[in-house]
Amino acid sequence: MKRLLILGAGAQGSTVAKRMNEEANVSEIICADYDEKAVVEMEKNLDKARALQLDATRVENVVQAARGVDLVVNALPISFASRIIDAALQAGTNYQDFAAGEEEGVDYVEGIREMFTVKDRQFREAGLTALIGTGSAPGLVNVITRDTTEKLDRCESIQIYVYEGVKAKRFLPFWWSPEVAYADMNDTAYAYEDGKIIETEPYSRPVWFKFRGFDEEVRMVEHCHDEPVTMGLLADKYLKGARQVWFKYGGFGVEFAEPLYRMGLLSDQPIEFKGSTFVPRDLVLHLTPAAPKYEDEIREIMEEGLESDTGAMLIRVTGEKDGKPVQIDNYVNAPSCAEAFQKSGLTGETYLTGQCGALFTKMFVNDVIQQKGLFPPEALESEQRSYYLAEAAKLDITVDQIVE
Repeated sequence: MKRLLILGAGAQGSTVAKRMNEEANVSEIICADYDEKAVVEMEKNLDKARALQLDATRVENVVQAARGVDLVVNALPISFASRIIDAALQAGTNYQDFAAGEEEGVDYVEGIREMFTVKDRQFREAGLTALIGTGSAPGLVNVITRDTTEKLDRCESIQIYVYEGVKAKRFLPFWWSPEVAYADMNDTAYAYEDGKIIETEPYSRPVWFKFRGFDEEVRMVEHCHDEPVTMGLLADKYLKGARQVWFKYGGFGVEFAEPLYRMGLLSDQPIEFKGSTFVPRDLVLHLTPAAPKYEDEIREIMEEGLESDTGAMLIRVTGEKDGKPVQIDNYVNAPSCAEAFQKSGLTGETYLTGQCGALFTKMFVNDVIQQKGLFPPEALESEQRSYYLAEAAKLDITVDQIVE
């Protein structure tokens, strides 16, 4: 029987808690967040949950909460990642998160490289496991990518396209944490080209792309994401020597955030204005409505109606098989926002990312993942990937593969 500590009671953390409450191998779920109301709500609704108000900015608080648990699931903003990883090591427990974090003062790429070397060694030596980047993208995307490259003799490129077209009638720019969204939309983006990781500007290098089932082309741009970095660093080891990896993002969130970025309003650097000092992003964040996370909030939005309820996720892999060029398109199918709410009381964003994350947690609690060290999902073995995709299909998260 496993005891879990889930840090963060937002959309993703609460989804993992709900799913783990159904697992026979889970005895207790400690739901921890600075928001006491959120964790108390989870304790009321889940019979295995125990609420814990926690200030995760202090490593010692996390270490104390994590002692004696089998797994720490970090569903906090990515700025917490480095300290939570350290806390897991100090507490002697396994670790899982939804995206690689960035440590202040440390280059993003070098920080991930250090995780794959120093942190990997530390977790191995401690006999522990740390699985990073376990949502939908990164997460599900990485599993699909590795599975696809295994069909090739040599991989040339990995192209990841994510489009989010869900728009409420009310003003609601993001269906996930605005804090995380604005950080991602302001940060340097990366691509892996000709065997090297390069920096790209957010919203740059646009392409117009027509997804299967879409009537028109949509604009896709550069966006800060883990996949080009983790896949680039591990291309030779796990991805048949891929030479190019890029992530393109589009949708209403991008269209809303790009003008703010251009005006410097997403900057986290203080500025002076009329005798006062303030951080532009703090002001914008203060004025941005929070993403809905309670079922009654989501129901109210659904009853008002949606202006649009579309989305697309495509992983295109190119390479060679038996000396011939091959292109493999992987389209991810998942419930729409309205369908996700009808099925589980969740938004479409929360359903896909939260459920995908919960499936990795399920693999932990049922001992499907036993490797030691720190690694992303593209490092999982064939049987583990098959298990994951089969469990995802039970949740109506499937993949249509088109080979040309």
